[in-house]
Order: sequence, then C-alpha cells, then structure tokens
Amino acid sequence: MVHNVIIIGSGPAGYTAALYNARANLEPLVFAGIQPGGQLMITTDVENYPGFPEGIMGPEVMELFRKQAERFGAKIDDREITKVDFSQRPFKIWAHNEMFEAKTIIVATGASAKWLGLPSEITFGGFGVSACATCDGFFFRGKEVIVVGGGDTAMEEAHYLTKHASKVYLIHRRDSFRASKIMQDRVAANPKVEIIYNTVIEEITGHKEPVKKVTGVRLMDLANEKMSEMPIDGVFIAIGHKPNSDIFKGWLDMDDVGYVKIQANSTKTNIPGVFAAGDVADAIYRQAVTAAGTGCMAAIDAERFLEAEGH
Repeated sequence: MVHNVIIIGSGPAGYTAALYNARANLEPLVFAGIQPGGQLMITTDVENYPGFPEGIMGPEVMELFRKQAERFGAKIDDREITKVDFSQRPFKIWAHNEMFEAKTIIVATGASAKWLGLPSEITFGGFGVSACATCDGFFFRGKEVIVVGGGDTAMEEAHYLTKHASKVYLIHRRDSFRASKIMQDRVAANPKVEIIYNTVIEEITGHKEPVKKVTGVRLMDLANEKMSEMPIDGVFIAIGHKPNSDIFKGWLDMDDVGYVKIQANSTKTNIPGVFAAGDVADAIYRQAVTAAGTGCMAAIDAERFLEAEGH
C-alpha cells in the first residue's frame, strides 16, 4: 500500500499536519517516535497556547492534539522511523524492519534541548528547570534565576528573563562569551544581570515534598576548583538545541547545526514531495503555536502537491 501522506513526528507540528490532512480525506499515517507529543511532554504548565485561558499541562494538550487528529481518521503508530530513502517516489521509510511507502512525506521530528547531563535536571524538569525562557519566564516573576550558556541563545534568555525575574545570574564555563557583540553589550548593560565566568553547575538542589521545586545550585569555580552553594528559584539551560534530523542527512538540505532548510513562504524542502514543519526547521521561534502553524502549512502544501500530481 502506498500512503498519500506519511508524517514523521508527533509534536504540535506533526499532529496539526495530521489533523488537516485527515480532514482532507488523505488518510495520513503518523509515526509518533520515541517522544510522542514532542517537547511539550516534558513541560508542566502551558499558559501561552491560545484557547486555554486557565493554562493546561503539556502532556494534556498533546493528548488533545492526538485525539483531534484521530477523530478525523489519522492513523498513529508509536514506532520510531530509523531509515528513509527519498531517492525516488514513492518514498520509502522504515519503522524497525518494516517498510512503508508514501507519495508525500512531512518531516516534523522537532528538536531537543541540549542539557548539562545532571540527573537533577531530569528530577526538576518543569519544576524550576527549563530550557525555554519565553515558555516559562512568567512563572518566575520577582524571583532569582540562573541562565547557563555563552552564546546568543543564553544572552537572549537572560535579557528576556529580566522582564520577569528580580535578578538573573548568567553563568558561563569560560572567561569569555561566544555570543555576538551586540547581544553581549545588551546583557552587560542590564542592571538586573550579573555575569559569573569560569563557573559550572555541579548540582541542582531542591525538595520534592510537599511541592517539587528548585531551591538552589551547587557551583564550581573552575579557576580555583572551589565549590559554593547559591540559593536560586529557577535554572534555565541555554546551551542550544539539536534538531532531530540525523536520519535525513544526505537527503535533505540542512544548515550547519542540522535544521532542515525550507523554501521561503512554504514548507518545501529540496526534494519535491517532502515537506518540513515545526522545530526541525525552525531555529528562531521554537514555540508550540508556531510549530502548529507550520504543521498546517505543510499539510496544505502536501495536499496541493498531490492535487497537482492528479491524485
């Protein structure tokens, strides 16, 4: 059987594409992958997604996305795609050792935040530890937070957080930043930001009862290897994101980091019939609502492609 549309990935982009293609009677097949629901599955409160004035839990909103796509006939397979062949149409993809064919493909595999690798990051993820200031900064009004990183992302996160937090500590393991000069100058001029060089977080501390929350960090000064404790309300990891695009290398055009390149004002990749949506192709906004928007675009692009081909 050759499917009209196969969607690889199941965050806001993948499920929105599935919803639109299902309503167009294209019977899309979605491969949800190793993290069905994407990055929102590790987010607790989502307060900036339109339509939920009281806020909603990340996993809960993704369950609603999934049910809505399934309601219109999208088929969802929770397996991960491990290999693709885009050399000819129909395109071929493999889940474990089973091969599937499709007339069009929508790549919506998202991106993953890079973490420090501390077990405590996982323990307090969504409870004071975050990788997205625009998502979670609001929860730290009047509180003190730490941002870890040295690139433009870290500068942007630190600057943004000063709108909410009373104090932002920017911690970097080196003695100079790799961020652009303009971003460094902006942060240096902000009275709410204090920069701490040559320092790493050894541990994030907190308590699990009665409410799970971060209460501090254990820092190591790399210059003299001295340890210190700092009370803190939130920890923002800003050392970059990695697009989940490895299996498409050699097929799809990407930038240096691995973000899939798409044509202006569309979701078209360099291969006709293959489209990309969401964070796998978005290094700038990385929001659930923008991912959903490009998922809609990819579904419409795929539908028009099939129409033009006479399907």
